[in-house]
Amino acid sequence: MLRFGVIGAGVIGGVHARTLARLPGRATLVAVAGAGPDRARALAAEHGCAWYGSARELLARPDIDAVCVCVPSGLHAEVGAAALRAGKHVLVEKPLEVSLEAADRLLAAARSSGRTLGVVLQHRFDPAARFLHDSVRAGALGTPTSAHAEVPWWRSQGYYDSGQWRGTARLDGGGAVMNQGVHTLDLLQWVMGEAVEVSAHTALLAHRGIDVEDTAAAVIRFAGGALATVLATTAAYPGRTARLAVHGDRGSAVLDDDRLAWYHARAAGDAEDPYGAYGAGDQSADLPMVYDDERDPTGLPGASHRAQLADFCEAVEEGRPPAVSGEDARRSLALTLALYASARTGRTVRPAGPGAP
Repeated sequence: MLRFGVIGAGVIGGVHARTLARLPGRATLVAVAGAGPDRARALAAEHGCAWYGSARELLARPDIDAVCVCVPSGLHAEVGAAALRAGKHVLVEKPLEVSLEAADRLLAAARSSGRTLGVVLQHRFDPAARFLHDSVRAGALGTPTSAHAEVPWWRSQGYYDSGQWRGTARLDGGGAVMNQGVHTLDLLQWVMGEAVEVSAHTALLAHRGIDVEDTAAAVIRFAGGALATVLATTAAYPGRTARLAVHGDRGSAVLDDDRLAWYHARAAGDAEDPYGAYGAGDQSADLPMVYDDERDPTGLPGASHRAQLADFCEAVEEGRPPAVSGEDARRSLALTLALYASARTGRTVRPAGPGAP
C-alpha cells in the first residue's frame, strides 16, 4: 500500500485527498501541506492525517512514498522536482507545467531520480474516451479525416478573483485552453495522433484584470493529414458540456459530457452509399458502455480520477510507466503552447518536440 502526501490544500488537493480515501488497501493519505494553514488543517482534519504549512516539511517524512502535487500550475516543476529528489514518486495535476523549459526540468528530475512521474489527465480513463481511442486505432472509423473539440464553459469574474494565481501568465500559464480546455485538447491528440501544425486566435472578452484568454479558436493539422477545429472558452454563460466529434471515411463518433453520444461505423462488406447513410442512425445504444455517475463534491466525475490514481499505484508497484506519463503530458503542453504562439504571432506554428524550447 502506497503512503501518500498531498501538496496543495485547495480545491484540487481536496479532490486528490478524497480520491485516495476511495482506494482502501492500495493507498493511504499520511499528510497534507498547504501555504494556507487553515485550509491544510481543515483538509487534514477531514481525513484524519497530519498537516504542514510547507512542502519541505511534508517531504522530510520518510514514511511517505508518493505525493500528489496540487499547487498552482507554474509551481509544478519546482515542487515536483523537490519531491523526486526526496525519493518520492510524483503525480502532478494538469497541466504538466506552464512552459516547456520547466516541464523538461521536471522530466529530467524524474529520469535522474528513478522514481515514477505521472500527470493527471483523467479523461483518458473515461469509458467513452477509451472506446473512441481504441476504435480509431483499430480502424473502425476508417481513415480519420476531421474532428471538432468544443469546451464552451463559464467561469465568473469571482472565480478569477478567488485566487491570486488564477488568470496569471506566471502561475496559471493560460486561460480557457491551458486550464479548462487542456483535457479535451489532450483527448483530441490522443485519438487523432500527433499534431504537427496549429493556427489560432485568442481573446479576452468577458473578464477583466487577468493576463490570459477567456476565448480561443484554432485549426490543427495532424501527422496523418486530418484537420480539427477547437473552441475553448470560459465566457459562454451559463456553460455547456465539453464535446469531441471525430470523423473518418467509414464512421463518426461524438463524445459529449464524457459519454458516447453518437456513433456509427460502416461494417466491412456494407454497401457504400454515395451520399452517406443518413438513415442508418446512431449505433451507440447497441454498444456495451458502462458509466459511473458518481460525482465529487466539486462536480467532477469521481470514477476517472480514481482509475488514474489506481493506475499510478499499480505503475509504481510494477515498475512500469503510468498510463499517462510525463512525456504524454508534455505533448499536450507543447500543443497548447503552439496554439498560444500562433495567436500571438499570427503564424502557423509547429508544436515543439522533446528537447525543443
